[in-house]
Amino acid sequence: MLPSIQLSEGHLNQQQVKQYWDEGFLFPIPALDPEEGRSARAELEAIESDWLDNGLPLPLNTYKRVNAHLVMPLAARIAKDDRVLDVIEGILGPDILIYAAEFFIKEPRTKHIVSMHQDLTYWGIGATQGLVTAWIAFSPSTPGSGCMDFVRGSHKNPILPHEDTFDSDNLLSRGQEVRVDVADEDKVAIEIHPGQMSLHHGLTIHGSGPNTSDDRRIALVVRYCRPDVVQEVGDMDYAMPARGTDTCGNFMHVPEPEVYFGPDSLKLYEEVRRAQAKVMMRGSNSGGVSDIYSIAS
Repeated sequence: MLPSIQLSEGHLNQQQVKQYWDEGFLFPIPALDPEEGRSARAELEAIESDWLDNGLPLPLNTYKRVNAHLVMPLAARIAKDDRVLDVIEGILGPDILIYAAEFFIKEPRTKHIVSMHQDLTYWGIGATQGLVTAWIAFSPSTPGSGCMDFVRGSHKNPILPHEDTFDSDNLLSRGQEVRVDVADEDKVAIEIHPGQMSLHHGLTIHGSGPNTSDDRRIALVVRYCRPDVVQEVGDMDYAMPARGTDTCGNFMHVPEPEVYFGPDSLKLYEEVRRAQAKVMMRGSNSGGVSDIYSIAS
């Protein structure tokens, strides 16, 4: 297990910020206490047990895997934790929005992978420098459990051509894969453990292999952005205020949910998913609202 990097009173120092912008990622960073990370896992698994057959409009996996922060207080609470935001501020500055939050889960002894890709390919916000992804571990994320692999410096490329595979073992919405050869020696394994997090740029090429371990690989993945990020394709985009102010007006602000899967939250979720599906599935031969929301975890 790699020790967490040393923060300066909870914030990134200048050298660490430079390393992020030079390499396109940074890890392992302290986010929660290790026991808090394990407790968050227990809380999530209790939610899974309580809500699996509880009459939700969509499968529970849909809510976990896409925009969980709109309907699950656990996701919003951790995404807005000051310890996490203090780190994010070093990358984005003082004004921070939550663009998306989702639980990424690979079940033990499964073949699910994430092909090598760039996050910003289909989101409609261009090759922005104003978005960073935080990957917060609830269980060990190791090469054996299918941790992410990053390609150092690949964020200095533009958005590269991708090919849709719609592979059933691929956890991405379209099975999208960047059309460049990535040698194994160019991959950096991002091993993090409960309470630790990694950061990566939206253009960093990354993916992950199958979980060959006997434990679930569980993480909360949060996409943070600056208010000046602009949706270039869709009519409307949505974000949850986290810190600072938003004077740009590029996003419709969404509230933090007070209860799990409340009626107002579910209505908002449906509005957001339909708007985002039009953006994410544009140009897809398979495209439909349900396609990005039928993702196995």
